[in-house]
Amino acid sequence: MFLLVMAVLLQWLVTSESSKSCPHTCHCYVASNFVDCRGHKLAHVPQNIPHSTWMLDLRRNNLTELGPGLFNALWSMKILLLSSNYIRSIHLNAFESLGFLEKLDISRNLIDELSHDFSNDLVSLKELRVAFNELEHLSFKSLQHMESLEKLDLSHNQVTFIERGAFRGLSKLRHLYLQANRLEVIHDGFFFMLQNLEVLNLARNNLSVIEVDSFASLHSVTLLVLSGNQLNHLKFKTFLNIHTLSTHLQVSRNPWICDCELQRVFGKIMSVRHLHVDDYENLTCSSPLQLAGALLISVDTQLCVAETATVLVITITVLVTVIAAIVMAERNRKKNQEKNWNESDGPFDSQEK
Repeated sequence: MFLLVMAVLLQWLVTSESSKSCPHTCHCYVASNFVDCRGHKLAHVPQNIPHSTWMLDLRRNNLTELGPGLFNALWSMKILLLSSNYIRSIHLNAFESLGFLEKLDISRNLIDELSHDFSNDLVSLKELRVAFNELEHLSFKSLQHMESLEKLDLSHNQVTFIERGAFRGLSKLRHLYLQANRLEVIHDGFFFMLQNLEVLNLARNNLSVIEVDSFASLHSVTLLVLSGNQLNHLKFKTFLNIHTLSTHLQVSRNPWICDCELQRVFGKIMSVRHLHVDDYENLTCSSPLQLAGALLISVDTQLCVAETATVLVITITVLVTVIAAIVMAERNRKKNQEKNWNESDGPFDSQEK
């Protein structure tokens, strides 16, 4: 009974102490420096957030913008959660004082652009989530100061264009999620300097072209996801340029043109010790028409048969033609030789008579 009374008294003291500097719409947990403001339909970031706050949760509110100086003097903050709001714009100096912030979640908002100065005050950030927004492009300056970033989630946006060098300063990045966007081409240099990248997810874009040296700088990638795009052929050199101990590839749900060339490319890829096509058994042919819907693995041994037969027929035809030409030439040579002999013997015979 005594212990129960002491526990209640202690809880009252903590609550009383925290209420002195805690916004009335939030719950402040002094022992953990956690301020919970979830789901209160807040239109603005509340004032009087304790300076010692380590984690601030503002998810599921009605925030529409992040103005300058909203988090002033919150130097101790490590985690800021702002997902599931209605944020459209992030102003200059919105994250001022957050130089020690390590995780920022602004996913599930209405953000259509990360400005050139977005990363200015986020130099210690290790994880950034911007999934489920309305981003259309990524500037090469937007992330330039995030040298400590290890995980970047840009999935489920509308990104059609990424400027060359957009990721150039992210030398510590290990996970990059770009799935469910609208990228059509992966250019050489997109992933330059990402030597520590381990996971690259490009699934469910509109990719139809991957330039040969696109993945050449990825020396640590263990998982490369290209499923659900518009790829119909691949170049073997594109993957041969990946120099890792082991890389797993996922390439299903693409409109593959099942021909001898595709079979040879996948055969070469799977013959390389460090490359593994995880979903080869699920690759489906889109064309030619007679193979539409068929699994590549069920027809791959037959794809080069027609080509081999055609080459064989052509070879035999050429060989027969050459032999026939040699035979005809030999016959003509003998005929001409006999004719020459007959002509040379004629006068000689007449003189003898």
